[in-house]
Amino acid sequence: MGFAQAQETPKTNKTDERNPDKFKQMYDLLATPNMYRTASGAPGPEYYQQQADYKIDVELDDKNQRLYGSETITYTNNAKEALDYLWVQLDQNEKARNSNSPLVENSKTDPAISAQTFSRKYLEEDFDGGFRIEYVKDAQGNPMKYTINQTMMRIELPKLLQHKEKITFSIKWWYNINNYIIDGGRSGYEHFEKDGNNLYVLAQFYPRMAVYNDVEGWQNMQFWGSGEFALTFGNYEVNITVPADHIMEATGTLMNRSEVFTPEQLKRYALAEKSFDKPVIVVTQAEAEAAEKGFSDKKKTWKFKAENVRDFGISTSRKFIYDAMAVKTGSTTSMAISLYPKEGNPLWEEYSTRMVAHTLKSYSNYTFDYPYPKAVSVNARDQGMEYPMICWNFGRPDETGKYSDQTKYGMLGVICHEVGHNFFPMIVNSDERQWTWMDEGLNSFMEYLAEKTFDPNFPTRRGPAKNIIPYMSGDQTGLEPIMTNSESIRQFGNNAYGKPATALNILRETIMGPELFDYAFKTYANRWKFKHPTPEDFFRTMEDASAVDLDWFWRGWFYTTDYNDIGIKEVKKYFVSNNPSKEVSDFMKTRRRRDSRTGAMVYMIAEGSADYKPELNKPFKITDFQALDEYVNKNFTAEERAKLNEPKYFYQVTFDKPGGLVMPIIVEITFEDGTKENHYFPAQIWRMNDKEVNRTFATQKAIAKIVVDPKEETADIDTANNTWPKTAEKSKFD
Repeated sequence: MGFAQAQETPKTNKTDERNPDKFKQMYDLLATPNMYRTASGAPGPEYYQQQADYKIDVELDDKNQRLYGSETITYTNNAKEALDYLWVQLDQNEKARNSNSPLVENSKTDPAISAQTFSRKYLEEDFDGGFRIEYVKDAQGNPMKYTINQTMMRIELPKLLQHKEKITFSIKWWYNINNYIIDGGRSGYEHFEKDGNNLYVLAQFYPRMAVYNDVEGWQNMQFWGSGEFALTFGNYEVNITVPADHIMEATGTLMNRSEVFTPEQLKRYALAEKSFDKPVIVVTQAEAEAAEKGFSDKKKTWKFKAENVRDFGISTSRKFIYDAMAVKTGSTTSMAISLYPKEGNPLWEEYSTRMVAHTLKSYSNYTFDYPYPKAVSVNARDQGMEYPMICWNFGRPDETGKYSDQTKYGMLGVICHEVGHNFFPMIVNSDERQWTWMDEGLNSFMEYLAEKTFDPNFPTRRGPAKNIIPYMSGDQTGLEPIMTNSESIRQFGNNAYGKPATALNILRETIMGPELFDYAFKTYANRWKFKHPTPEDFFRTMEDASAVDLDWFWRGWFYTTDYNDIGIKEVKKYFVSNNPSKEVSDFMKTRRRRDSRTGAMVYMIAEGSADYKPELNKPFKITDFQALDEYVNKNFTAEERAKLNEPKYFYQVTFDKPGGLVMPIIVEITFEDGTKENHYFPAQIWRMNDKEVNRTFATQKAIAKIVVDPKEETADIDTANNTWPKTAEKSKFD
C-alpha cells in the first residue's frame, strides 16, 4: 500500500523491548530517499507536481438554499508516467443520504435527550445533501464515462495522458446547501430567525481534482469527515452570482469591484489600501442593516481570479459589514479584511482585522513573506475553518453587545489559527487527509508564537508544555501516536493540535534554542512552499539545517505515546579524605589493573557510609590535603593556580526516568544563601542507561534544594519526584 499505510505504528506506550536503543537512527521508520525527495529533506531533481486550473460559474439560490455550478478543468500531467484515468473529489457527498460516514460512527442510546434531538435522530429524514452531477463532458462537448464511489469520482480517459500533456473537461452540478448549525459541516449556511437572512460560508462546493504524486499515486482516501483535504495547486477564474444586495468575499482578486460596490464604498476601500495602522469601514453597519430588509430579486455577479492556490472558498450575505486595512510583510503588501454581521459587533469591528494583520506579520517573520493579495476573516457562528485567503471564525458578544474575556480571546485565537492556515497547509501544502498534525500541529505552534506577541498575557491553550500533561499522562489504551492517520485519532484536538505544538515549542525553547530552530523551520517553509511535503521532509529538513540529531525526539514524541517523567532518586553528599574506605580500596584495586597511574590519591567518602566520620563534615580546602596541595603547586604557576576552581562541597545526584521518553535533564540548584544555579544536560545523557544516570556537582556553597524542570519546560507528568529534599505535595483539598 501507499506511504501512509507503511508508516502506521502499533498503539503502544512502550519502546520495543527487542530494540531498546531510543537513539538509533530512523531508517526503520522513514521512507527511503530518492530523486523526488532527498535525504536532506529538500525536493529532489525529479520532484514534480500536477496542476489543475479551473474556470467556474456558480449561482446561489438564496430562497431554496441551493448552489448551481459548472466548471471547466484543465489538468496537466507533470509526472513522467502516463495516466489512464483521473480522480475527482466530491466531498459534498459526505452529506448525501446514502453516505457511509454516519455508518462508521458509534451510536449509543442516550438515557436523556432533548425533544429536538430525538426528533432529528429518530423521526426526521436525514438532510438531502451531496452533489447531483448533471454531466461530465470533454472539450468537444462529448460525454465522458465516469464512476462515483462515495466521495470520489473516477473519470475514464479516451487515451493515456502522457507526460506534459493536458486534458480539458467540464462538469455541471448542483446541491442542497446544508444548515451547518443543524446538519453540521465545515461549510453551509447560518439562518437568522429575527430577520430571515442567511449567512453563507461555501467550500468544497465544486468537484475538485485529487492529488497525484510520487508518494502514493492518486490520493483516493474517502472523505469521512475528520481528515481534511489533499489538493492540487492551480489557477482559478470564478464567477459567483448572488442576490444583488449581498456583500461577498472569496479566494483571489476581485476583478469587477466597481460593478459590485457603491461609489462611496469604492472610496472607502481606496482609503483602506493606504491605511496600515487601523481598519477602515468599507461597508457600514447602517448599510448592512438596510440591506437585511431588502431581499432583492435582482442578481449580481462577482468575478474573482486567483493564481497558484490549492482551493477556493466563498462567503456571502446581505448582512455583512466589511472593513479592511493594508499589511506589509517584507516586500509585499496585502489586505487584511473582515466580514461580519451586526451580531458580531462591537467585538469584530474592534479586533478581527487587527488580528488578521498581526497574524500575517508574525507568521511571515518565521516563514516567508505572505505572497497572496489578501487574507479575509468571516464571522460565522460555531465555525473555525480555512481556505486560501479566506476563513470562517466563531465568536460573538451577547445580544446587548457585552462579552467576556473568554469570548474575546476565543475569537482572537480562532482568527489567528485560521488565518495562519494560509501558510500551513494552503502554501506549504501537506496532505491533511493523511497527516492532520502537519498542518494543525505546525499551525497551532505558530499560533502560540503569534498570540504571545499580540498580548503577552494571552491565555493560549496549546504550546506550553504543562498544558499537554493531562493528555500525555492519560490512559495509554486511549491514545495514539501523532503519526496516526487523521481518521483513526480519538482525541483529535490533543493529538493533532496540542501535542505536536507542544513538541515544537519544546524543540525551540529547550532542545535546539530559538536561533537554530527558527533557521531550520524557515528553511522547511521555504523549501516546501507551493509544494507537497511529507512528514519525512519536515523531520529531515529540521535536522539538515541545524546539525542537531533529532531522530530520538521524532521517534519518542511522534511515533509512540510515551510520556516524560524524570525524577531525583537519590542525592549523596561526599567529603574528601586522605584515607580510603574499604569500598574505595576495593575500587582502586580494580582500577589499578587497567590504569597505570600511581602516586598519592584523594579519596571521596559518602556521608552515611560505614567509613564516614563526623570530622569529615567540613568545607573542602586544597591546603588541608598535602598530596593535592603539592600536586597543584608543582603543576601550576601562581597565576594559573589563582584561576583554579576550589569547590567546597560535593553532591552526587542520581536521576531516574520512570517515563518512556528520553528528554534533557534541566536542574535548578538553590544554595543555602538563597542564590540559584542552573544546569542543562542534553537528552543524550540517557544513551547508555535508559533507567537512571548520575551527575556530581562540585559547588562553592552548600546546596539547600535541587529541582528538576523548575520552569515546567518538558511536559514532566509527575513533579512529586522532581525535588530534593522531597516536599509534601499539597492535596487537591488544600
